[in-house]
Amino acid sequence: MAGNKKSEKHNARKGSRQLSPREELEIKQRLKRKEKKSTIIKRAITSFILTIVVLVALVGVYLFSFISSLNNNDIISAVKPSSNETVNILLLGMDIGDAENTSNSSARRTDTMMMINYNPRTDNINVVSIPRDTLIEVENATDGKGNKIPYWKINAAYVLGGEEEVIEQVQNLLDVKINYLVEIDYAAFRNLIDAIGGVEMYIDRDMYYDDDAQDLHIHFNAGETVLLDGQKAEEFFRWRKNNDGTGLADGDLGRIKNQQKFISALIEKCTNPMIVTQVPDILKAIKENVVTNMSGTAMIKYGLKMISNSGISMSTLQGYNERIYGQDFLIADPSYNQSLLESLKITSEADNSEEKKNSSIMVLNATRVNGLAGNLKTELEKLGYVNINTGNFDKSKESSILSNNKDLKKLLSNDTGIKNLSKNKDSEYEDYDAVIIIGEDYLEFE
Repeated sequence: MAGNKKSEKHNARKGSRQLSPREELEIKQRLKRKEKKSTIIKRAITSFILTIVVLVALVGVYLFSFISSLNNNDIISAVKPSSNETVNILLLGMDIGDAENTSNSSARRTDTMMMINYNPRTDNINVVSIPRDTLIEVENATDGKGNKIPYWKINAAYVLGGEEEVIEQVQNLLDVKINYLVEIDYAAFRNLIDAIGGVEMYIDRDMYYDDDAQDLHIHFNAGETVLLDGQKAEEFFRWRKNNDGTGLADGDLGRIKNQQKFISALIEKCTNPMIVTQVPDILKAIKENVVTNMSGTAMIKYGLKMISNSGISMSTLQGYNERIYGQDFLIADPSYNQSLLESLKITSEADNSEEKKNSSIMVLNATRVNGLAGNLKTELEKLGYVNINTGNFDKSKESSILSNNKDLKKLLSNDTGIKNLSKNKDSEYEDYDAVIIIGEDYLEFE
């Protein structure tokens, strides 16, 4: 019975009415339209993929060109950080200096000064703004009349001693080591912002300022949102007060807050995936306008860290005001900046503590003097090391540290004074993170 029913259904389908020529034509047309639409979609997808591939290829070409041709010969040498060491990049926004001779770089002052602090272990980024009125002391510095003046504002450091003086003063203020330097004047700043395609900003107050001498004219209305091109971005960046004297109550500190808001918006703009289409223009603008001792590779590396990092902290060096020589100075007292200064050194203190607790160390006495290994163990424990064993070793004139962990070797070298460092290839001690061999040249802790 079941078989008969199936046969009947099959025959019924076979015996269904034939389509009219009109209906067949309509079906064929629908199929053609569907096929055409599918082809268009496939072509669109293919075109999109090809476009992306071409863009990536072009970016790759430009990256290679950028890395190989970045010129940094006319600037102080970089201090390359070691593995997992905190990186400090000093960013200087330069004014035009001598308006009649813009090529006279010695006359330029630092209108904007920021230090970018990157911790590779925590992936944290601190951006520290240094007010241009911050007081510094410069030995043997004189004014235009030859008078010896010890106290200056930090924005004059470049004029007084060039890049070396600026770096030295920032290092003293923040108690850090500057690895890299980036200098950019406002012409370069405008070109870079134009290359990015501008930055959208909300204007929270009226900004009206005119300075014919600098050809600077700033006109923004409160409550409007403006796409800042290079020229307008410069105006926003530099504004402090209006023609009638109104403006930021805290002067340069208020301007720094505006600059930090702009930088946040700039970073957000650079995180947009479509920024890839602007990469060639951006790299071209950097290569032609920025002076730096960073290699192209380093610039790309830390630039990507900036735009991909969601935990960027922005702060400003704090202090109190004092009037000297008839001018207002900001005195950057360390007590005002304790938490800031500590945040810049998290790597060396917090991370090292964990390294010391978690590392297993063997201390071997390779001398005829008894007790040296035990004494060193005691001293290392005082410094925070926990897992330490001692033993004896074949006589050796030279002390050494053996480890396959570069950071641990450096840490132990700093704590013991032993400079002879090598990899641990001794299978007898392969279970230890580090082996310290005390030789006859070893000087005990005092």
